[in-house]
Amino acid sequence: MIPESFKQDLLNRVDIVEVVGRYVQLKKGGANFMGLCPFHTEKTPSFTVSPAKQFYHCFGCQKHGNAIGFLMDYGGMGYVDAMKDLAAAVGMQVPAWQPRTPEEAQRKERETDLVPVMEKAMEFYRGELKKSPRAVEYLKGRGLEGRVAGRFGIGYAPDDWQALKAAFPAYEDPALVECGLVIENEGKRYDRFRDRVMFPIFNARGIVIGFGGRVLGAGEPKYLNSPETPLFEKGRELYGFAQASDAIRAARRALVVEGYMDVVALAQFEVGYAVATLGTATTPVHVAKLLRVADEIVYCFDGDAAGRKAAWRALEVSLPLVPDNKKFSFLFLPQGEDPDTFIRSHGKPAFEKLLADAQPLSGYLLGELRSQADLSSPEGRAAFLSAAKPYIKQITAPALRLQILNEIAEVGRISDQDLRDLLGEARGQRASVQTTYRRSYAARNSSEWELLQNLLGNLSLAQHIAPELLTADLPETKALLAIRDIVHAASELPTFPYLVELLEGSPHIEVVLQAARFSSDLNLSGEEARQEFQEALGKLELLRRKKELDAILSEGLVSAEARIEYQAKLTSYKRLQGALPNP
Repeated sequence: MIPESFKQDLLNRVDIVEVVGRYVQLKKGGANFMGLCPFHTEKTPSFTVSPAKQFYHCFGCQKHGNAIGFLMDYGGMGYVDAMKDLAAAVGMQVPAWQPRTPEEAQRKERETDLVPVMEKAMEFYRGELKKSPRAVEYLKGRGLEGRVAGRFGIGYAPDDWQALKAAFPAYEDPALVECGLVIENEGKRYDRFRDRVMFPIFNARGIVIGFGGRVLGAGEPKYLNSPETPLFEKGRELYGFAQASDAIRAARRALVVEGYMDVVALAQFEVGYAVATLGTATTPVHVAKLLRVADEIVYCFDGDAAGRKAAWRALEVSLPLVPDNKKFSFLFLPQGEDPDTFIRSHGKPAFEKLLADAQPLSGYLLGELRSQADLSSPEGRAAFLSAAKPYIKQITAPALRLQILNEIAEVGRISDQDLRDLLGEARGQRASVQTTYRRSYAARNSSEWELLQNLLGNLSLAQHIAPELLTADLPETKALLAIRDIVHAASELPTFPYLVELLEGSPHIEVVLQAARFSSDLNLSGEEARQEFQEALGKLELLRRKKELDAILSEGLVSAEARIEYQAKLTSYKRLQGALPNP
């Protein structure tokens, strides 16, 4: 009943060593503190407290938890009393229960009030479209069919300063301004959208939250969007997502285009998985939203300077977010074409052939970097390596990062290890981490365990967990997937003590705390944990490829195609094997 944000904030401020130290005599032991367990009688300490992970665990009686759990288990406090005790110690006050903060409640209430206004405006614009031969002719001239216009709720805003008065007799209603439908200036009011084809913008639940208006003549701006409102935030929404979500899930592909008419025209030709950004560059929220429903994201831009600039921005946003089990591609249409004009001229098969030939993210990145350097000279190759460095550092997908590292090292004519040295992944430091890791790793023997241990050192890596690479029946696999689901559903990245709070009572808590103990002993930085995580994921990917090779061999290399396929996969396998550290 206490806000989740408060719980996380409180656990971030509390020092569990200080809390437990009030009741238990603790001594430093490596990265952790040790003491006699207060929950059972023992002579040799098996009770450990981790300052890095902010949790306690007894390897004798299996008691465990965060600071809240300790006060409840040892002090006999109720949950709220434990929260109040901790809050008082760090100068915080537990808020009285309420379903939302006043600001949240007010915003939610206002959103509820504004939805009917937007729905009524949409219906008004749709009715006006039928009354305007000029607007209908414009849409017909663009090849748009009535059924598709109806599906997307397309309408028309009359060329009148106060046309909305017909739908809203109370034209002075503040909600019209708050929705962005009406502009108020020096005491005068007038419609924001005039003489424009209107494209309603729906959120994922199918509620209209804004509009995009396309001018019929030669006026500027060509497209006019609703302003930011309590309902509408451009950087979080995608045009056509509500209509495209089923098709995206079916195709496992999302196509990101630039304009409203591109989305509508593609849908008319049964390419229903297209969406468009709303007059803004691609954002991390856009990417995250699409990754939830698609295995592949294709960015489709015009081939002009503006289109290439937008594509590069999309690449920069995507690099930290792309996981190994998803695909990102870039498609640049022929000069003078956009998806709307191309699919009308050439049809769906020709357009989907272009999609199939779209350039992978890695190819686009390396191609652009190559084009900016003279690779025939040492100086040019050095410039290439320098330009590549910041982009490599952004890539968090372990296997993809290894592959791109190999490509860049080959182009720059240096070894993989020399490239790692240039990136600051020093030889000696890596060896030291590996040695320490293997010493602590002796308790278990699976790459899934390695993943879990290092994930707990950097929870942002959860997005890169690839279920298809994991052995399904392992406890650590189940824990990995549970953590991935928690991180995926959270509005912000949880801290480890808060993760413990969320996992309490689940069958995964024990294996998570065991892995956390090893992780805490290693005391890896977030970057070191990322490197170890990448290598563990690389081992799993190597195992998957080895199984593929064995399967091909078992069927016999009886055809030229089979031999070519086997050789290509073997080469890829050896390259990945060479990029991973020796066991």
